[in-house]
Amino acid sequence: MEPENQTGIPQFILLGLSEEAELQPLLFGLFLSMYLVTCTGNLLIILAITTDSHLHTPMYFFLSNLSFADICFTSTTVPKMLMNIQMQNKVIPYEDCITQMFFFMLFAALDNFLLTVMAYDRFVAICHPLHYTVIMNPRFCGLLLLACCVLSFLHSLLNSLLVLRLSFCTELNIPHFFCELNQVIHLACSDTFLNDLVMYSVSGSLGVIPFSGILFSYMKIVSSILKVSSAGGKYKAFSTCGSHLSVVFLFYGTALGVYLSSAAIENSRATAVASVMYTVATPMLNPFIYSLRNKDIKQSLRKLFNGGTSCITETHT
Repeated sequence: MEPENQTGIPQFILLGLSEEAELQPLLFGLFLSMYLVTCTGNLLIILAITTDSHLHTPMYFFLSNLSFADICFTSTTVPKMLMNIQMQNKVIPYEDCITQMFFFMLFAALDNFLLTVMAYDRFVAICHPLHYTVIMNPRFCGLLLLACCVLSFLHSLLNSLLVLRLSFCTELNIPHFFCELNQVIHLACSDTFLNDLVMYSVSGSLGVIPFSGILFSYMKIVSSILKVSSAGGKYKAFSTCGSHLSVVFLFYGTALGVYLSSAAIENSRATAVASVMYTVATPMLNPFIYSLRNKDIKQSLRKLFNGGTSCITETHT
């Protein structure tokens, strides 16, 4: 099969999770519900943090940015999938595919870095409580967020630019519901050695280094907590980390499971189904984890809803 010039590539075909017509309405309803829950839950977290002055701390500053990143992360894939199902059209233009790939990698990496920064924040709060306000000052928190954004952007830009150098064959069917980097690279007719090298080395580094930082932070945190004499003090220290630890295990566990299964199983469609866990399910569950396990968030949400109810009551009277 002769490769075609990249400028002549009209479009890719997203095969989705299933090609069975009777399943399409079910998939549309399921993913629309999950997307609405994701956006609503994360927006409520952001609103609760921004409106409650008691939550204007480094931990909740990073949490609000994580919620924003989760909304954007899901929005890069699900709306296009819903539109394809509704219009019964699986086509995605080349430019749109590259754009979707860029933003997907951007917000996935941003999630990764934010979870690492949040682990560092908990490490400073528990292991160096007397210096916490000095170390985690607003300027330093802003610089940490900027570093997360810049590193995520560079990672996404590098991989996207390397895809642009590839030429593609006429068979452009992607057995996925979005333009996933590995799937797109494997459709190329030209040599993909450099793309594979960068993809695996950079993605491996982005997975191993931040996760190692999180593990190191929590090793120090556990060591400090075990030195606390009172049971109440230990419980309070552990409770401040519980929500973050749950989100970390959910994010890394599902992502690692997907990529390990994709390496062991040749079925691309099965990998696409497994990808739903970290691309859609995890951003949807994060607000529930923080709202159910975090007393401050629950109180802020309660005040938010009670305030809205009070305003409505006053308006009617």
